[in-house]
Amino acid sequence: MKNKRFFIILLVATFILLIPWLAMQFTDEVNWTLFDFMVAGVLLFGTGILCEIALRKISSIKSRIIACVIILFFFFLVWLELAVGFIDKLL
Repeated sequence: MKNKRFFIILLVATFILLIPWLAMQFTDEVNWTLFDFMVAGVLLFGTGILCEIALRKISSIKSRIIACVIILFFFFLVWLELAVGFIDKLL
């Protein structure tokens, strides 16, 4: 079960990375470089792996949920900062 969940996490992260790649094939509005794909891959795969580690190591359901929410919060915060410079606009 644990390896199946890990495989699904990697599959979902790969699918998410395919979305901008497919968009680039049909429009000039999306213009990602190899570096953009690498950063997005590290963020997506890293977040997935961290959530998987939290699910494997933490026994309490409540603590698992809190850990995954915190991980996802920081993922979205970093993604938002890289996309539009959110933190710079707050300061």
